[in-house]
Amino acid sequence: METESEPYIRLATLRQLHQVVAELNTARSLAETLQTVADGVTQGLGYELSAVNLVRPDGDLMVAAVSGSPGAEALMSGRIGSRESWERRLTMGERWGDLRFIPYTEGWVLDDDDVPQWHVAGPAPRFPDEWHPMDRLFAPMHATGSTHGELLGVISVDKPRNGRRPGAWGREALQMYAFHSAIAIGNARLRANMQRALVRLERDQQALRASEESFRQAFEYAPSGMAIAEMGGDQHGRLLRTNDALCRLLGRSATALRRYSFSDIVHPEDMGTLLRTSAEGGRAELRLARRDGTYMWVSLRNSVVADAAIGPRFLLTHVEDIEERKRHEFQLAHRASHDSLTGLPNSAELRSRLSARLCGRPPQPAYMGADAAGPGLDGAHPAGAAIKGAALVGGIEPDAYVQGFGLDGFDGTSVDLGDLGALVGLAGTESLGGLPGGADASLFDHHVHTFAPAEGEEDDGTKGLAVLFCDLDGFKSINDRFGHHTGDAVLIEVARRLSHGVRDGDTVARLGGDEFVVLADGLGRADAQDLAVRLRNAIIPPIRFEGRAVRVGASFGISWAACGMSAEEVLQSADQRMYVEKRSRSKANRRAG
Repeated sequence: METESEPYIRLATLRQLHQVVAELNTARSLAETLQTVADGVTQGLGYELSAVNLVRPDGDLMVAAVSGSPGAEALMSGRIGSRESWERRLTMGERWGDLRFIPYTEGWVLDDDDVPQWHVAGPAPRFPDEWHPMDRLFAPMHATGSTHGELLGVISVDKPRNGRRPGAWGREALQMYAFHSAIAIGNARLRANMQRALVRLERDQQALRASEESFRQAFEYAPSGMAIAEMGGDQHGRLLRTNDALCRLLGRSATALRRYSFSDIVHPEDMGTLLRTSAEGGRAELRLARRDGTYMWVSLRNSVVADAAIGPRFLLTHVEDIEERKRHEFQLAHRASHDSLTGLPNSAELRSRLSARLCGRPPQPAYMGADAAGPGLDGAHPAGAAIKGAALVGGIEPDAYVQGFGLDGFDGTSVDLGDLGALVGLAGTESLGGLPGGADASLFDHHVHTFAPAEGEEDDGTKGLAVLFCDLDGFKSINDRFGHHTGDAVLIEVARRLSHGVRDGDTVARLGGDEFVVLADGLGRADAQDLAVRLRNAIIPPIRFEGRAVRVGASFGISWAACGMSAEEVLQSADQRMYVEKRSRSKANRRAG
């Protein structure tokens, strides 16, 4: 193999090299490839011993394969040499192209380093190119097949069969073999990485399929309603998928629900709550429409299902039936705000409703009625209220405003909004009476002020919030004679008659004992008197209970709620007027009304 003048020897060596390189490409695993590299040196390149030292992730080199000697394999396989020691070896000795040869005369300094090796002492060479047992020959393998690429490993060879150091042809063959070995090792690593990636991918896909199946079962068989809704785009909020529990809850089929979004079936009053919950996720309690048109209370818990690349994609909604809990809450709230005997609003609820209509800013006495402002321009008309408020704030006679803006004979059917706006605007300026700062704020806030009709026998047409304080006459004697059961029956019947005698939207409350209060908005003084008479006449007829008939009368005191008053002041005023009215009637006539 070493005699360059013998072409047939070169050809034979080339055939052997071709054969071992071909075997490199048939190996399947990285371990098999490494062993094939070591075996190729001993089987095709004429060496008795070879070892493949592979670079580990930490940079050190490990003996990954040994060929030619079972004893050397047992001694060296799996052992590790430090990167520092290997770099020292690859910079010593003689450079034969990409190979590194360290003769025995220099290699003795390496006997005590940590690189695994198989060397024995021997006699000095008898001729110049004779191989000495302590000679070392290394063939580095680089990732790109050149000395500039990443170091993959080192092939170390020993004991040429002809006993001579390799010549030019043998060196070229070993260098070429190291080049192809590096390629084979790189390919084997790539295949191993691909196989590991495929295994991980398959494992991840199996986990994903298992997760999807678990989610499907949890979704489909959940005891409470579940839905998946679309997020973003033209179909935002459309229901993509619903489970059986939600279909049963709403009385609709899954096919029918896919035509809707929650906004299509939510109660109109709960739309804002739904929109906030859909945008932010979280929990909300609202009402959804069933197929029969009724609404039921549900608890919605929304979770946004997002994609790391494109952001939010779906909305996962958990729907829980809370109808029974809500019914219980409403019952508790009703008990807290209503009288247990009559079912009417109690004293606390009465004061709450009355306080909601009042504010702490007292209005000026109303003096501008229908005659001054024109027909239909009374306190209930927005234009009339605005003109009246402007006149009050400015402290100027109403007629001055009416004449100044050409509103003489204004009939309330055609309003010059420009003049009216100017009128209201001027009311807030110092030119109209030198108002203190903030005095005109009441014209522009969101509170609708409550005014009391003007005092006097003549009705000025102003409408207000009437408070009718009712005290039953003769009730104590019924309790004393027939017992509290009869008294309770009387109170229940009186409450029923009062409730039937007022309009929808009016409030009838039991203040306590035999005292009732009626809140009636939008009444004039004459209207309030008529209402008191009708209610008294409704109470007078006999009340039958347990085979007997009893009668009670009623005394009414009428007061008016106005901003600047407290609820207690309003009720106290009505109470006082009731006692005035009661004392004005003889004791014999009270029960008869």
